[in-house]
Amino acid sequence: MRAYAQLKVKLDALDQQFGIPGSRVFYLAVPPQVVHLCVQHLKEAGMVRDAAEQAAFTRVIVEKPIGRDLNSAREVIRVVGATFAESQTYRIDHYLGKETVQNLLVLRFANSIFEPLWNEKHIDHVQITVAEEEGLAQYDADTGQMTSTRAGYYEGVGCLRDMLQNHMLQVLCMVAMEPPWSLAPEVVRDAKVGVLNCLRQLNANDVDKVVVRGQYIEGEVHGQRVPGYRKEVRTSFESMNKELPPGSVNSTTDTFVALKLFVDNWRWAGVPFYLRTGKRLPKRISEVAIQFKDVPQVLFNSHPATPLEPTVLSVRVQPEEGLSMRIASKLPGPKIRIYPVKMEFNYSSSFGNKSPEAYERLLLDVMAGDATLFMRRDQVEAAWKFVMPILDRWEQTHVRDLPEYQCGTWGPVEADRIIEADGRAWRNV
Repeated sequence: MRAYAQLKVKLDALDQQFGIPGSRVFYLAVPPQVVHLCVQHLKEAGMVRDAAEQAAFTRVIVEKPIGRDLNSAREVIRVVGATFAESQTYRIDHYLGKETVQNLLVLRFANSIFEPLWNEKHIDHVQITVAEEEGLAQYDADTGQMTSTRAGYYEGVGCLRDMLQNHMLQVLCMVAMEPPWSLAPEVVRDAKVGVLNCLRQLNANDVDKVVVRGQYIEGEVHGQRVPGYRKEVRTSFESMNKELPPGSVNSTTDTFVALKLFVDNWRWAGVPFYLRTGKRLPKRISEVAIQFKDVPQVLFNSHPATPLEPTVLSVRVQPEEGLSMRIASKLPGPKIRIYPVKMEFNYSSSFGNKSPEAYERLLLDVMAGDATLFMRRDQVEAAWKFVMPILDRWEQTHVRDLPEYQCGTWGPVEADRIIEADGRAWRNV
């Protein structure tokens, strides 16, 4: 508490020195279990202004994870809401600050060719992939020694909570939302939460069939052998001189998750969305791929043994922000031969300057009071409601070993079966 009082004295002195009104933005990049202490001390130190005050503002940014399940998320929302009004609260997800994610709205609603096709009549399925090359730890290229680790956070949290519950579901909302009638923050956020409310809820039997988790084992990345997850956990905690958490020696923390879901509304009825994310995959890439339905089996697509490759619109979120569309084209020559070609758009090459960092854009939005790209409390709760049946089922099954995949591969074979059972395949780009 003393530190907060000293902070207030320092900030008040700066306000007086520079003649500024005393607006404040507090960034809570802390574990969920200590959010209440931070908020309580800020209030007791007199650093929280009323939301209705006009001369200056006080706003709070809450970093993920917002809880580790639905009940704990509601508790975080409650303790923050006891001090800060919803209009003062900004729950940050840096993925929503990326240019390409924001461009999804422009792509859909500023181009007349896309929105008429953006529905179950023309789209076969959608794939959303968030792949990471790194594991828990970073290593020095020359010595092979560990330089940093996320083991203290990640062990016991896992991929589903860390990535899918927030980042990926938020990107899904941008892809699947209905056209908002304006760009006002609450109108856009209403459209997003509408998608989450339409997600088909999974029961225990569904989870067993359409959700796969995995854990990486020793493998090769860029020609170097790297350890498996369990060994990395042990090495990480040893390097920090910390005791291993209970159960971590035979950890069942997921480092990979793949699932199939449906958005049960008029636009998306029957269209499967395949989501996958994981660590120690072959490359770092985040992509949304919209695959359109095949043309009829006549003319150029009349030979079942050699079907045309489908038309795919790919939106790359990282590392090279842009989009591409794969279309069929005739190869030069006297005969009609079809070959798939790509139409490419890249942000850096088209506009010259580098896109601003996602956090940079989002922090500017907080200072400007624009909540469009931040999660509202009902969005957070709706996302957790979808994820909870998966977590509950995993808790019930008490598996000792997860499906494994070698570092540098695209995940366990069980994930392939989810999509291949529907006659489709993952895009391993």
